[in-house]
Amino acid sequence: MEKLIDIQQGLTAADVRERIARGEVNTTTSKTSRSLGSIIRENVFTAFNAILATAAVLILVFGHVQDAVFAGVMIFNAVIGITSEIRAKRTLDSLAIVDAPRARVRRDGSVVEVPASQVVLDEVILIELGDQICADGVVAASGGLEVDESILTGESEPVKKQEGDPLLAGTSVVSGSATMRATTVGDRVYAQDLARRARVYSPTVSQIQTSIDRVLKVISALLLPMIALTIWSQTRIAEGADWSGAIVLAVASVVGMIPQGLVLLTSMNFAIGSATLARRGVLVQELPAVEVLARVDALCTDKTGTLTTGRIAVRELSLFEEAPEEAGAALAALTALSSNETSRAIERALEQDLPALEPEWSVPFSSARKWAAIGTGSANWYLGAPEILLPEGPSTELGRRIDSEAASGRRVVVLVAAAPSAPTEELAPQRRPLGLVILEEELRSDAAETMAYFEEQGIRLRVISGDNALTVGALAQRAGLHRPDGGELRVVDARELPDDHLSDEFADAVEGADVFGRVTPEQKRAMVQALQARGHCVAMTGDGVNDALALKDADLGIAMGEGARATKAVAQIVLVDSRFSVLPGVLAEGRRIIANMERVAALFLSKTVYAAITVIAIAIAAAPYPFLPRHFTYIGAFTIGIPAFALALAPNARRYVPGFLSRILSLAVPAGIGLAVASLSAYHLVGVGTVEGRTAATLALMIGALWLLSITARPLVGWRILLLAAMGAMAALGVLVPVTRDFFALAVPTPGQWAVIVVAGVLAGAAIEAAYRMLNRRLVKRAEEAGRA
Repeated sequence: MEKLIDIQQGLTAADVRERIARGEVNTTTSKTSRSLGSIIRENVFTAFNAILATAAVLILVFGHVQDAVFAGVMIFNAVIGITSEIRAKRTLDSLAIVDAPRARVRRDGSVVEVPASQVVLDEVILIELGDQICADGVVAASGGLEVDESILTGESEPVKKQEGDPLLAGTSVVSGSATMRATTVGDRVYAQDLARRARVYSPTVSQIQTSIDRVLKVISALLLPMIALTIWSQTRIAEGADWSGAIVLAVASVVGMIPQGLVLLTSMNFAIGSATLARRGVLVQELPAVEVLARVDALCTDKTGTLTTGRIAVRELSLFEEAPEEAGAALAALTALSSNETSRAIERALEQDLPALEPEWSVPFSSARKWAAIGTGSANWYLGAPEILLPEGPSTELGRRIDSEAASGRRVVVLVAAAPSAPTEELAPQRRPLGLVILEEELRSDAAETMAYFEEQGIRLRVISGDNALTVGALAQRAGLHRPDGGELRVVDARELPDDHLSDEFADAVEGADVFGRVTPEQKRAMVQALQARGHCVAMTGDGVNDALALKDADLGIAMGEGARATKAVAQIVLVDSRFSVLPGVLAEGRRIIANMERVAALFLSKTVYAAITVIAIAIAAAPYPFLPRHFTYIGAFTIGIPAFALALAPNARRYVPGFLSRILSLAVPAGIGLAVASLSAYHLVGVGTVEGRTAATLALMIGALWLLSITARPLVGWRILLLAAMGAMAALGVLVPVTRDFFALAVPTPGQWAVIVVAGVLAGAAIEAAYRMLNRRLVKRAEEAGRA
């Protein structure tokens, strides 16, 4: 038989030990951020690293260490990702330590304070204004308890709790006090169930990384055939004698095909973007998230934290002409009876030098009564809801004014007076109105500007809230939310939406509306999924545990720094200061990254194309392979790596345009073909299988690649011209300076060889220029057709 707990005595020390031994304690397995193991796995065990690691091992076994320099890219790339994401993890974990809650419990008849994690099942817990409830339970004794459950339900209206009513962990006390008994602790509480369902890690989908992965899949499929083809052709030339040399050349062909610099530059760009945003109060938990906002076309936001600050503001405070002099002091005394947000707002709006009024009796505010009262020798004073205190209703001019304000999303409380009486909790008759206070949720000062920015950028905003739909709609209109077509905002009560979240009717309603009220956590999640099913890239902001599931499913989850730990743990981006206005900066950073990566990606992928063509052509011709792995390092450093890094960090505000990979390949493929033809021609004309021939192939390729660099660097403003000149000069020094020439196994060309090299390189550049101009004309024509449509 279950032992009854005396709420005046609480649990005994023996009871606590017994429950701890049974595991009935309030510890949870929920995480404040991603695990260290998850971060390391995601950055180390990749297809890119597997390919490069295999190639490096083969080089170290069969070749020279100089030819394994490319392996540094793999290590550097992993270190960048791990370091940046661990830094974000530590920041979130430290925030969680600062926020760690405590609880006041009754044990052995005494009240003691313990960490919330040490609360046990059946614990008697004392809660009061400002406390966060740490376990699920029931009210054992209530002193006017009212609880804010918005973190779980999304509804901001306080809920009155009587004896026997349930309480949920994570909710907050906004009025009164109570004694409660914990009925569920640890991972079994409702909030932890929501968090657990949201906790399954799914990596952020980056279009840049997805495009690179698609290229790597193609390369992976070609690797074994290419290696076999190279080894076969090279051993055939050497009559089967030089297996180790053939393997080194096979690895050279593979390394040349892998866009290793593109992978590294992507990670570096994400890391730099993450560091830039961190200085603005934006914590990026997954590096690719910086890019995702640049692709977002649907942004779903909550009301609190985006439109409003969560605080109440007094729009108007009026005392009528017939109000006696003490009315202001009476209003101040009434607001002093409670410490809720409404009372604090009125207190801030009142004059500071009002005379003190000492009431003879008082009745504190209650959400059930909807009024507070004080009694003085001259009158009974009441402050509360007009529908209770003004029996005349909307038939009077004052009533019509109140209804009009309510329709605009504002709340009105009235000050009324009646003849003095003995202390009573009953309303006195013949009450006369003497003043009114118009309250509204305080709009964020930057809300209108931020929403206007997103609308200008073609991003559709939708406000999703657990509050009353009409109230949220009015707030959204005040904040400056507009429909894309300029029409009236479409406001939907989520209780009227179809129950089948997979139906076309549900998706149509979500697609067409601007504001949703009375939304449940499951509906928020379904709305995100419905928009994604319609082809939208969806970002979702939130702060409560009720938002965690939707944030997890969104393409980009954005949590407020003041939000629940579970929500911050699953979000890709955390706004540390809970400022919605920093998101335009995130968008700008994402656009810079994706536009600049598109600018330079053709440099890397053209290398993949010319390396593959070279392997096939050499095998068919049964000729020695023209490049060593170090030659690709030499070419890549001055025509791709160093200049691409400079170009990728330059400002770029171009809007995201779909078709990232197809546009890159439209230039990279013809460029790669032109470069392969130029290098092979120079190799053939100068001397196949000789150091001079390899030098000619390398330098002809270098000249053509520098031309491609000049195309991707356009428009050629001052610093970009200097960049091109510097890369050309450094490339020339590589062959002219003895130390570097010997390291890269090159020779100084004769004048005749220089002529062949220059002609081949310039012809390749001309072919690339022609391909670029054709691509540009096609893109312009497509844009014009889209504009007419």
